[in-house]
Amino acid sequence: MHIPIQSLDDPRIAHYRNLKDRDLADDGDRFIAEGELVVRRLLADPLAAESVLLAEHQVAEIGPLVPVGVPVYVAPAEVVSRVVGFKFHSGVIAVGRRPAPPSLDDVTLPERATVVILPEVANTENLGSLLRISAAFGVDAVVLGERCCDPYYRQSVRVSMGAVFNLRLVRSRDLSADLARLRQEFGVELIAAVLDESAEPLAGATRPQRIALLFGNEAQGLPPAIAAACDRRVTIPMKLGTDSLNVAVAAGIFLYHFTQ
Repeated sequence: MHIPIQSLDDPRIAHYRNLKDRDLADDGDRFIAEGELVVRRLLADPLAAESVLLAEHQVAEIGPLVPVGVPVYVAPAEVVSRVVGFKFHSGVIAVGRRPAPPSLDDVTLPERATVVILPEVANTENLGSLLRISAAFGVDAVVLGERCCDPYYRQSVRVSMGAVFNLRLVRSRDLSADLARLRQEFGVELIAAVLDESAEPLAGATRPQRIALLFGNEAQGLPPAIAAACDRRVTIPMKLGTDSLNVAVAAGIFLYHFTQ
């Protein structure tokens, strides 16, 4: 169902027009997916997309991928560019509906499992990178703490390159309780990634069958109570006066080490 759009003021594309992420979330758990690859991954789930906005030159390529019954708004490229506020070369945007977040009770872990836990990542770009890296290394679940930012915010979705649609994301309402459950009920060993010379160096760190890697906030690291609840503390030794790494870079190093 292709619907021509000629004006940015058309009420049918209201959800695309410079709305804040929080407003979209409050209005029926909607989110924006932008970019051809991200939207392709969204459209792979026939129930995820609410509508699609395409520049005219993208209709032949993307139009056939849109599930039956999902409106496809078609506009001149300059109108699409004005929607997002800058020259948008791919001309592919969609409004999606986020799924209900699973709880730990909905998670089934394989015998050898890797879980990533993010108590309070505050930067949406970092969160998107963390999700993309987690997907790349085959993480079985990502647990988001109460103070972690929203993985369906526009920048996070874009930076994740759509990995957010394929990961099992658990939004914890009581992270301390969920950490205890992971250890006691799921047999998961909790490993805190820390900046501490007295911690176990990553290069020599071994893993059991089931592990959870905890990565902290960009500025303060892991909250002390959360780090204290972990079974082990592991660090990446650094040289030349470097005091820390970006959290997503550190996560990539940790995950490469523990998943090879």
